[in-house]
Amino acid sequence: MKKVYTFYQGKIDALSEKLSKLKRDIHLIGSARLLLVVGAVVCLWIFRQEGAWILTMIGAVFLLPFIGLMVIHNKLFRNKEYTESHLELNRNELMGLNYDYSAFDGAKEVSTPEHSFGLDLDLFGDCSLFQSINRTVTFPGKQFLSQWFIHPLTHKQQILNRQKAIQELSEMTEVRQRFYVLGKIYKGKQNDRDMIRRLMDSPSLFAKSIFWNVVKWVFPLTWLVVIVLVSFHLLPATIFTWLTLACLLIALSQTKKVNVFHNSISKMEKILISYSHLMKVIEQQPFQTEELKRIAAELTTHNQKASEIIKQLSGYLGKLDQRYNIAAAFVLNVLFLWDIRQTIQIEKWISQHVENMEEWFHALGKFDALSSLATFRFNHPDYVFPIITDTYFSMIGKGLGHPLMHRDLCVKNDIRIEHAPYFLIITGANMAGKSTYLRTVGVNYLLACVGAPVYADELTLYPAQLVTSLRTADSLVNNESYFFAELKRLKMIIDRLQSGEELFIILDEILKGTNSIDKQKGSIALMKQLISQKACGIIATHDLVLGTLEKEFPNEIKNFRFEADITDNELTFSYQLREGIAQNMNACFLMKKMGITI
Repeated sequence: MKKVYTFYQGKIDALSEKLSKLKRDIHLIGSARLLLVVGAVVCLWIFRQEGAWILTMIGAVFLLPFIGLMVIHNKLFRNKEYTESHLELNRNELMGLNYDYSAFDGAKEVSTPEHSFGLDLDLFGDCSLFQSINRTVTFPGKQFLSQWFIHPLTHKQQILNRQKAIQELSEMTEVRQRFYVLGKIYKGKQNDRDMIRRLMDSPSLFAKSIFWNVVKWVFPLTWLVVIVLVSFHLLPATIFTWLTLACLLIALSQTKKVNVFHNSISKMEKILISYSHLMKVIEQQPFQTEELKRIAAELTTHNQKASEIIKQLSGYLGKLDQRYNIAAAFVLNVLFLWDIRQTIQIEKWISQHVENMEEWFHALGKFDALSSLATFRFNHPDYVFPIITDTYFSMIGKGLGHPLMHRDLCVKNDIRIEHAPYFLIITGANMAGKSTYLRTVGVNYLLACVGAPVYADELTLYPAQLVTSLRTADSLVNNESYFFAELKRLKMIIDRLQSGEELFIILDEILKGTNSIDKQKGSIALMKQLISQKACGIIATHDLVLGTLEKEFPNEIKNFRFEADITDNELTFSYQLREGIAQNMNACFLMKKMGITI
């Protein structure tokens, strides 16, 4: 971790120095431009009595370096914008190493209580697992990453392939940071994809029309012929007026259609330029792993790079945007039938590449999502890639910790499940660490099935479907009690097991929404049914009666505990998992400490 801190701090120092230099250079260029303007005004005033030729030469002497300085200024400004975004990224990463993820998107809108484990494991939202990992800069990338967490992999080879891609990409820090910064300069929005889809689905207005494909060339050729004839006095100069009116009327006759088309695709130029730059970053890399090679291959169509093709479309859109400039639009439409010409170019581009667009954006999104997971790998060099097994069920791990808990405070524990059916029953006092342990196991299990490294000394597991029930809630909207919501969750688990699904189940305090007698009977019955269905998992409970099931099912159930130790009238916790049933409960002790008479 010290190397990671040093890396980001070194980046911050170097980029801060570079930014200061760029600001100084921009100030100097600005001052030089101002001096040129003042010099030009002074010289023109001094030589105002000279001929037009002299004044033109003086103007050119000052104008040419002024234009050169403007080009340099714009280049420096773009470099400054890039450096600022690059600096911000490294500062945010340093904050993330200290568990402040506020600079990154937690995708709160994705969270739903109906999901099998998302709400229980704090998967989305502020201070969530997703927020700690998410570094996506495109909407497709965010979609891919969130879906990978919502629907983790269950096939060994797919997980191994993703592990290899993440490992390779984690070693390409400069590539990942360049990709992030280029995307951050114009960060994608949710409606970008909708705009692109509208563009792809837009009907052809002019491209298939022989008439307009001919007329777009008739306009400039007519003007060229007329100019030649007028210059040789074969036509009167008044013909320009009539020709202008005729061309203007023809161009304006299709304004309504062009307006509708333009409104549907306006403001897309920036996002397409951004996507083109991002695709180029991917295309330039000599990847070694199959997953990354496949992504790069998806960005090549008929030996032409997707970045070049997208850039071409961006250029057409930029040319069509010239219609916002009234003077330029008037001249261009009269001379070249500009709006219709550019619309035809865009429509032809769409017809030629519409089938490839979805594949390109998929490739871009997958790389974006992989880049986030690779950064997670880079930021946690002490995490390990788990070993994936072929047989249901196995989860054997040493030193598991929760990635959202501070590394200096996190108490790490082991887990061992070697066959199916098998359940760990965890008993213990309040605040002793049961729920944290369940979430630690669940989060690391999820990370493993996503293909990411896990917070553990070592971990071996089988990628079954993860199902949890840790935070069941009632619903006033659906008129559901807490107990009924619990039953629905448990029924979902039983139904999925009976349908043949392989599940890894994590439950916290079964049937806590009913009375203690029904709770005991129901909990024991549920445990027996889960064992009969050959299921595996962990169940935490305050009900010590469940611990007696180990005697009835010695090969299928194992008791573990988290103890609260009372020493010198003080309550202490070790947060260490121990074998057996809990001996000390702390509810009465805590009530007495709070002044509540027992």
